[in-house]
Amino acid sequence: MDPPKEVTVPLTRRSLMDAAAARFGWRRAYGDTADVDALLTEQSETAYTAAADHATLATAKNTDVLTVQPCVLDARGRILADVLYLEGILAGARNRDLPSEVIEHLEDVVGHGHELTMLLAAAVRSTAASHTSSGS
Repeated sequence: MDPPKEVTVPLTRRSLMDAAAARFGWRRAYGDTADVDALLTEQSETAYTAAADHATLATAKNTDVLTVQPCVLDARGRILADVLYLEGILAGARNRDLPSEVIEHLEDVVGHGHELTMLLAAAVRSTAASHTSSGS
């Protein structure tokens, strides 16, 4: 009797374990760069598919500077929370003496993340300034 064949499930169809892990906030780690690349590709495809009609919706919804402001504030808040979370990951990586390449990439991410939150804050301020200067 032949042994049963291994069944592989494409990354686009998550396993029950992956779904359960996501539900409880657990994350799977991948030790193979091909698996990481496939996961990153899937993540990008999912995000771009979900955002396919975003420009149309945003154009219809964001009719003046004050309707733009809450959207940018929400994005900034989420990004800031993620950057602060990543700072914790960076601190842990440093404390555990993880490879310097990992630490350097995390430092870049945290730095760029803070820069992005500052740019978003400037965009929010400009919505208020623009509204004030227009006399609306």
